[in-house]
Amino acid sequence: MNRQRMVVGISGASGFIYGVRLLQLLAELDIESHLVISRAALLTMAHETDYKLADVTALASHYHRADDVAAGIASGSFRCLGMVVAPCSMRTLAEIATGTSSGLIGRAADVTLKERRTLVLMARETPLTLAHLRNMTAVTEMGGIIAPPVPAFYARPQDLAQMVDHSLGRVLDLFGLDAGTATRWREPTTPCGSEPARERGESVANFAD
Repeated sequence: MNRQRMVVGISGASGFIYGVRLLQLLAELDIESHLVISRAALLTMAHETDYKLADVTALASHYHRADDVAAGIASGSFRCLGMVVAPCSMRTLAEIATGTSSGLIGRAADVTLKERRTLVLMARETPLTLAHLRNMTAVTEMGGIIAPPVPAFYARPQDLAQMVDHSLGRVLDLFGLDAGTATRWREPTTPCGSEPARERGESVANFAD
């Protein structure tokens, strides 16, 4: 394997742009991306963006149909850094938590967990029911990481794109990848184009991610 590889799942939760932007950042980092888009995500794409399926798949190194459970990424022998589901719906979360998915996103996530690779779920829902919380706990106990796309307001984002970039930058941090899009607390760089957070006497806890 010459290039590092990552599996990207886009499920039907609101926030389709997270998956699109993640593919763009992986390409900039020269990471080979393997994309799966659920049927529900195609509906979300139509409601939230002007993208067509061909536009999104063109951003990925490889595209796999959601029902193609014989794809390479469905096998533990497929070597990669891990997988991100961006965004992750509560249905997809439940399938991963219980290991009951019949589709490729759930199967690829299950493989990621059993091979002890990094699995990050950008869960998108609020408020959360007890079922949601229990499923998040189950995934966490199996070694997965629940990473809701929560804005970091200390970065003083100027628009939605900067908030998306910061969240994805923090997700890529979990794989040891620096996309240059996350504003670091009290570090001099300001990749999101905002001013560094100023000291106002508040505790760091008030600003922490």
